[in-house]
Amino acid sequence: MRSIFNLFGKSPFAALQSHMDRVAACIRLLPALIKSVEVRDPAQTERIAHEIGELENQADITKNEIRNHLPKSIFLPIDRGALLEILSIQDNIADMAEDVAVLLTLKPLQILPEFQEDFHAFLHKNSEAFEVVYKIIHELHELCEFSFGGIEAEKVRGMVDQVAFLEHEADLIQRKLLRNLFQSEEKLTFSTFHLWQRVFEAIAGISNLSEKLANRIRMTLEIA
Repeated sequence: MRSIFNLFGKSPFAALQSHMDRVAACIRLLPALIKSVEVRDPAQTERIAHEIGELENQADITKNEIRNHLPKSIFLPIDRGALLEILSIQDNIADMAEDVAVLLTLKPLQILPEFQEDFHAFLHKNSEAFEVVYKIIHELHELCEFSFGGIEAEKVRGMVDQVAFLEHEADLIQRKLLRNLFQSEEKLTFSTFHLWQRVFEAIAGISNLSEKLANRIRMTLEIA
């Protein structure tokens, strides 16, 4: 791994973007994880869950490197505390992906036909919200060049609004999923029913945290 100091030397946001790349690697494995559950391949589920755990650990290492070695003398175009808060929210997204992976390995699960289609739509919508905020983080160097104003800032504000809209759509799908889950309650054991609820909540956390991260960037724009 290149030193965090060198990354900050290249760009004040390069280390933040490097960490976000590791977070993205966790999120982008979730469709394959869900597919392994769908085809009832527990060995594959365990393998992918382990890979997500390893990637989340890499994200943790990068987060700690940034926190421990962020040079005090370096010029930052945003408040130091704001940068570290953005980093923390990013890391929480990776944690959420790991939570989904752990939950899906606790016991064999069957994706019931009653909520299969909505479940896929739900995962996709949460992933969409993340991918937009991922792009926002990778726009930070452009924002810096434009002094956090002008056309670039307007572009990012539009992306922040897009994340909020996607999070809202994810919420609507989650409500539908929960209704279907309750309607299928008699087909499930208590532990399986509860486990699916926790899986839904963990996946929803991806878009919730993505919106929180996007709003933190918007706040940075307003005070920069």
